[in-house]
Order: sequence, then C-alpha cells, then structure tokens
Amino acid sequence: MAKTNRKIIVSCAITGSVHTPTMSEYLPITPSQIVESAVEAAEAGAAIIHLHARSPEDGRPSGDPAHFREICSVLAGRTSAIINITTGGSSNMTIEERLAYPLQAKPEMCSLNMGSMNFSIHPVAERITNWRYDWEKPKIEGMKAGVFRNTFADIEYIVGNLGEGGTRFELECYDVGHLYNLAYFVDRNIIKSPIFIQAVFGILGGLGPDPENLFLMRSTADRLFGRDAYELSVLGAGRHQMSLLTMGAIMGANVRVGLEDNLYLGPGIKATSNAEQVRKIRRILEELSFEIATPSDVREILHLKGAENVHFV
Repeated sequence: MAKTNRKIIVSCAITGSVHTPTMSEYLPITPSQIVESAVEAAEAGAAIIHLHARSPEDGRPSGDPAHFREICSVLAGRTSAIINITTGGSSNMTIEERLAYPLQAKPEMCSLNMGSMNFSIHPVAERITNWRYDWEKPKIEGMKAGVFRNTFADIEYIVGNLGEGGTRFELECYDVGHLYNLAYFVDRNIIKSPIFIQAVFGILGGLGPDPENLFLMRSTADRLFGRDAYELSVLGAGRHQMSLLTMGAIMGANVRVGLEDNLYLGPGIKATSNAEQVRKIRRILEELSFEIATPSDVREILHLKGAENVHFV
C-alpha cells in the first residue's frame, strides 16, 4: 500500500550528457544557462536539482571541475534546493573524470549508477541530417558499441570516497538486477538506509516503460529492502515521462522530470524549459491531492547533511 498523507519529492535533471544541442534548442549548455534553468525548476517545485556540466563552447559533456564550479557556486547562492551532482558523467568518461568534481565538493547528494549496461540512443542519429556540432553524430552513433561501466569496484570506490564526507546517493537502477546489486551493498552495510532508489524506465539497454515493469521494480524493492527502508522515485524516458510518473506517484513513489530525460512537454511539443516539465507534473500531482515536498522536507526524509555543510568552490 502507498503511504498516506505523504509528500512527493520532485527531482529535476537539468541537462544530462546524452541529448545533444541539435536535438533541442532549449537544452541548457553554458554554466549560466544551466544555472538559470535550475533556478526556474526549483522555483516551480523541484526540491532536488540533478546536475551535469557541459563545455560552454560546443555543449559536449564535461567532467571539468571548472565548469561545475561555475554552476554550483552560483546555484547554491540562489536556491535552497538540494544540488545533486552526477557521478555517472558520460559513458565515455573514466571513473576519475566522473568523480573529479564530486570528490572536491562532497555535496549533499550525488547520483550513483548501480550496474554496468548497454546504454544507448543511437537510433536517434538515423533521424538527424544536420548536426550543429561535429562531435554530436560520432558520440550518438558510437553509443551502439559502448558499455556504460559501473562495476562493483567502481560503486564501492564512489561510496567509500564520497560517503565518508556525508554525501548520500540517488541510486539509479535501470533493471531488476541493479536492485540486487544494491542489495549486495546494503547487506554489507556499505550503503545505508534511508535508500533513495531512482528507477529508470525506457532507456534502450534497460527496462522498458511498461507498467508491469514498474510493479516489478516496486515489488522487488519491497522484498529486498522493506517498504519503510527506502524511497522510490520514478524516471520515465522520453514520451513515457508523465504517464509513468503519474502511475508511480499513485503507487507511492516520488518523481523525476527534466530535459536530461525527455526533451518534450507533450506529443510534438518541445519543452522550452525544465520548469515547464516541473510545473506540469506538479499540476498533475496536486490535482490528485498529493503534496509536493520542499527542500527542507527532503533533507529530513533522506537524512542529508544540509547545505550549510557543503562549500562549492
């Protein structure tokens, strides 16, 4: 049964590393664009802001701490939302590149992918003829031959080095096996409750966006961890975003939106901002009589160390 009178956590993933500038003119690229888009999303109701960085010159994914510093140091002064920094980076980055800034900043929250996988959107390249930058087509087509590496050793290294500084994790699970990987770390007391599971649906290489898969992930997590030991959040990629998130909320889950996950607001209608998606899911949830969690609520629910204990420099 879903918890009653609960508050739903809305996360927003601002830019990601998969979509490219050609795919949407509204995708934030420069540090200032990412900051403005994140502030708008927070003002619209997102309590967690999930961040990647990009090169301001051409929008390619970047793990450069200098790019992150331009974002986080400004954003932290403009919003009370939780700043959640990726440790996934991009699938062609080394683990050292992915962790270069998180290990410096030791934020309240970071994402953590719970297993290696074939992660790809290469079929999208077949529909694009004119690319804005020369790096985009090779990157997207190259995903067909790539593997997004997240080994047990990688996960243990990330948790060990970031967890000791009080960082907690958005645990990204793209398949049922990733829940069992997570259980391995929980059983060994490496990852501790409260657990924040981000169940991802609709990525090629992971679980499809079928409602049955949402039930499967929920019931498996219940069996492995117990309903009171974790918080579930739902991410639906592309056109499945709003419908799957609504179903997840009804089942007792939290939700994630953002241009990292979906470039559209509706069929054939591009989202002009992250805030548009936040406002849409918030409207749906409030029509269903759900209450939206504030950043203070989330810090209490997930036992975060607090913004005052993070210094983005």
